Amino acid sequence: MTDKQVWLVTGAGRGLGIDIAKAALAAGHAVVATARKAKSITAALGEHDDLLAAALDVTDPAAAEAAVQAAVERFGHLDVLVNNAGSFQAGFFEEMTPDAFRSQIESTLFGPVNVTRAVLPQMRAQRSGLVVTVSSTAGIAADGDFLTAYAASKFGVEGFMEALATEVAPFGIRTMSVEPGFFRTQLLTPESTNFAEPSIDDYADRTKATIEGWQSMNGKQGGDPAKLARALVQLAALASPPVRFAAGADAVGVVENKAKVLLDQAEAYRELSSSLAHDDA
Repeated sequence: MTDKQVWLVTGAGRGLGIDIAKAALAAGHAVVATARKAKSITAALGEHDDLLAAALDVTDPAAAEAAVQAAVERFGHLDVLVNNAGSFQAGFFEEMTPDAFRSQIESTLFGPVNVTRAVLPQMRAQRSGLVVTVSSTAGIAADGDFLTAYAASKFGVEGFMEALATEVAPFGIRTMSVEPGFFRTQLLTPESTNFAEPSIDDYADRTKATIEGWQSMNGKQGGDPAKLARALVQLAALASPPVRFAAGADAVGVVENKAKVLLDQAEAYRELSSSLAHDDA
């Protein structure tokens, strides 16, 4: 990749996406910033010679292809994709409707799948590129209530990116999953979080407490999205970006704890696990 890269950032109309677009522009890169409504991008980022605002609903494969085409027509190539668009369907699994659960998977798993599918032919032709997908610590460890749908999508993203890495590496394409802890983004605002309607008495007390807990965190998270955005620009400039980046001290702690739990569980049942082969194997 050249020093000046062309970035395509989804969910760039607000929150972390705005910070990523600003950081890339400040570093001298060109940015194709996308959101469901392109006017939200212009309102957030203004006008810039190296900025193209494009409407994109990541759940629409045709729209993803159109955004990539617009990027290449404007800037000639495409070096970094940041799958950032997201939402939060929060609630206990039994209280969440099938449509709500499915919408989470559509936006935060199939969204990155759709945009990545649209980008890869261009990156493969270039023999270079980086696919960055904003996952979550919920894609490493699903601890806590209200995370079933969200964690399912993020665990899916983790597997998708890890498996894709080996498929596209021969073409000079890298992947990187970013696992933020709690950052002061807009994920917990009413625009991004949808709470399941309480419907089961057995969950009533926990539902009330959990909703209050999530709402109380909004705007008080410890992580600085602007610093995360600058870190991503720094990592994207590396010849070999990390396959996974734990973003935030809390995220590092989650990864360390999950690694220990997995090792402990493997060791605890080592003898039984190792006894399952055919006798003639």
